[in-house]
Amino acid sequence: MAPLIPDIDLPPRPWEGRFDGDDAAHRRWWQAVTAYDGGAAATRTEGAAGTAGPAGAAGVTGAPGGEDARPATLLGFASDEGVRRNKGRTGAAAAPAAIRKVLAPLAFHLDRAVYDAGDVVVSGGDLEAGQERAGRAVTALLDAGQVTAVLGGGHETAFASYLGVAASAAVRGGKRLGILNLDAHFDLRDEPLATSGTPFLQMARAEAAAGRDFRYAVVGISEPNNTHALFDTARTLGVRYLLDEDCEAERVRTFVAEFLAGIDVLYLTIDLDVLPAAVAPGVSAPAAYGVPLPVIAAVCRQVAWSGKLLHLDIAELNPALDVDSRTARVAARLLDTLLR
Repeated sequence: MAPLIPDIDLPPRPWEGRFDGDDAAHRRWWQAVTAYDGGAAATRTEGAAGTAGPAGAAGVTGAPGGEDARPATLLGFASDEGVRRNKGRTGAAAAPAAIRKVLAPLAFHLDRAVYDAGDVVVSGGDLEAGQERAGRAVTALLDAGQVTAVLGGGHETAFASYLGVAASAAVRGGKRLGILNLDAHFDLRDEPLATSGTPFLQMARAEAAAGRDFRYAVVGISEPNNTHALFDTARTLGVRYLLDEDCEAERVRTFVAEFLAGIDVLYLTIDLDVLPAAVAPGVSAPAAYGVPLPVIAAVCRQVAWSGKLLHLDIAELNPALDVDSRTARVAARLLDTLLR
């Protein structure tokens, strides 16, 4: 079957998982996810209020309290070229399949339709072309009224996501975009070539060129893993951040709430190395300290219920370095939380 979106390199494959029954009471993710069909069947599951519609293409829609009416579409970004260029441990290109595998048998409690659009694959070292293809796919999905979730990939995934979000009707229509990164690193490196460490400086320059303010916040910065130069760049760009050691639950909740108050639509990106190495061992740069999983999960719930989530991605899972799929399972759990 040819992919519906031209920029997709691998069409979605059938999902598999444990079978307990065909009815809604026994439904699991593998039974709920279907191949993206252009939104022709984009309706919410039985018993949920609201419907998806054209308003979703212009921004985030939802009922009071943050209930989101839009269907969700997953897109894989199979890339570790940015990690390779950043001299990290490669293997993240296998992450989209690994996340789908552990997500498939989870019980499905979402009140929305979920689609799989397949994967964009970076090959031959041509990261930039892959990011452009993924960006076009994200834009097409957003403008079709979907909430989009990209499964990376190294954190070069973030610039691919940004290209798609920035070109969407919501941002082009003047909505204030905020970028919230859950990460141990700023990823503001200034390098000759794009890497997994450069995406947010690339975004800052692109936003300046478009005449927009760069609204970027990070939860979980590890001071020992970011140089003075990176902190200086963050201050110059007006980046808001919390150090990992300062990520008590209430402080994080307040930080995120204040950031959300100043934007209209949100792009959330999760670098799994924000979590302690014991929780997320399967990443290129495991965290010696990290932010506790309950705090990260609470941010996901807060964002999901804000009514402002436009797009999300999860990056830096390296299945070759994982332990008993521990990191992949965390990624799947966070994705499930974000799409509730």
